[in-house]
Amino acid sequence: MRCQQNASARATWFVRGHVQGVGFRWWTRARALEIGLVGHARNMDDGRVEVVAEGPPEDLDRLDSILREEVSTTARPGRVTSVGRVDQEPRGGIVGFVEK
Repeated sequence: MRCQQNASARATWFVRGHVQGVGFRWWTRARALEIGLVGHARNMDDGRVEVVAEGPPEDLDRLDSILREEVSTTARPGRVTSVGRVDQEPRGGIVGFVEK
């Protein structure tokens, strides 16, 4: 698994809609790994999915665009109604991208 030792940026997304129980976390993990990001996607108690990723800012922006696509070209499961993003300082030491 890839460890992002020198991540230059970190972002957390809160994805709302029909995104739990439909494979959305798995799909997000696959997209993040294709881009080369590390982090996680986890279901939240309120029905949202939290996505945390670290990597170069341009790669985080790529994931942001993918999460916000109205009609995904990669057959995104579920239905996203809104996406919020919070940029943060990277913490480093993250290995791979996992579903929690």
